[in-house]
Amino acid sequence: MSTATTSTKSSGKTFFGHPGALASLFSVEMWERFSFYGMQGLLAYYMYYSVTDGGLGMDQGLALSLVGAYGGAVYLSTILGAWLSDRLFGSERVLFFSAIAIMLGHIGLALLPGYVGLIVGLVLVAIGSGGLKANAVALVGSLYSKDDPRIDAGFSLFYMGVNIGGLLGPLLTGWLQVKYGFHIGFAAAAVGMAIGLAIYAMGRKKLPESGRIPSNPLPAAERNRYVVIFVAVIVLIIAAFASKIVTPQNLASTIAYVVIAASIAYFALILRSKKVNATERKQVWAFIPFYIGSAAFWALFQQQFTFIAAYSDQRLDRHLGSWEMPPSWVTSINPVFIIIFAGIFAALWTKLGKRQPRTSMKFGLSLVVVGAAFLLFIPLESFVKTPLLALVGILLLCTFAELLLSPVGQAIATKLAPAAFGTQMIALFFLSVSLGTTLSGVLAGYYTEGNEIPYFIGMGGTAVVLGIAMMAATPALKKLMGSIH
Repeated sequence: MSTATTSTKSSGKTFFGHPGALASLFSVEMWERFSFYGMQGLLAYYMYYSVTDGGLGMDQGLALSLVGAYGGAVYLSTILGAWLSDRLFGSERVLFFSAIAIMLGHIGLALLPGYVGLIVGLVLVAIGSGGLKANAVALVGSLYSKDDPRIDAGFSLFYMGVNIGGLLGPLLTGWLQVKYGFHIGFAAAAVGMAIGLAIYAMGRKKLPESGRIPSNPLPAAERNRYVVIFVAVIVLIIAAFASKIVTPQNLASTIAYVVIAASIAYFALILRSKKVNATERKQVWAFIPFYIGSAAFWALFQQQFTFIAAYSDQRLDRHLGSWEMPPSWVTSINPVFIIIFAGIFAALWTKLGKRQPRTSMKFGLSLVVVGAAFLLFIPLESFVKTPLLALVGILLLCTFAELLLSPVGQAIATKLAPAAFGTQMIALFFLSVSLGTTLSGVLAGYYTEGNEIPYFIGMGGTAVVLGIAMMAATPALKKLMGSIH
């Protein structure tokens, strides 16, 4: 049975009017985001700061590109996590072991020196985060029926937990980095993930039984064939790096091509499957514009960790009186606003119920708002140092855009998912995040100080146009989606 279609009736204690099991998923995702954003808030600086300042001394442009590529790789790994869930172990088990991999990755970053620690740590965190994210979302979706009007609100609450972690992680790791160095900051991320893992382990039994059952079990006779495929993929990746076909300089563009190819293959696989009926097939077609809109949004939004990270380090006036705020703390501004407004958005969707705007309207408006946020960088070019409040205002707009798209996008993925491809449809949504995140690193390479206006016009203008097109497509999407709002 698909995790995306199974629902549990609320019994016993509830979590803000939602199924009680949501609290366990809220907690593990909060601590995972604490560790991930705590690490990612330092990552670009760790790469391009000089060795004397505790960094690796990498070229700044290359570092920003690699941060985008890494973020893309994290979301790309949701394919593996989703496949393991749907075909072998079920969402709950994959989530648990993914959390262990994340913790080990942060320990590697904290304890292993130089590039060895960077590679070992980031690989483990990427694989673990990909497995955890897709399956946590699938398990949240399993708590509701497809026509439950609480589902968007439930995802908004879940998303608030994500951002509590996203707020606290960079604040603590950023402060520790300034006081004691990068490796102590990474160690704090490891401790955070260990706390999340312990809390989740205590609450595993509260989750629906369906989360422990593969929705599309792999026949035993086929398992050896897939073992061979996995080994071949690993060998191919190692060979690509060893032969310098893939290099640090072209890693971001390579991942972008891989994500596009994987997305096309996934859509083709689902659309051609005999396990997908005619109604479900229409709904998969309807999901394609949401995939494109999501990728465009994240290409701008995730520049918080690429272009905006460097901008905050070099162009932002971070002084509050005589005290200078660590640049990584800028990463926590967006989560503050999420915590303030996620509950408001959740309450609004709950109150409106079936009268709320259709998902395509929310997506379209999100793209228009994030595009406008980037256009607002243009008048700031006249300042020698950008006022902190100006960047705070831009990030507030990005937050509104995020709340209109991210939790809603996760919810629409669960609602449009065919029964046999529940978690894998969510992986497709995260592939759109992967593509957008990778592009955030590629696009940041086109930013040049002193010639910023064409960059902001290109970024912001494209998003606004796509947003208007998404809203205009609402009637056509309504026909494909049927009763799904």
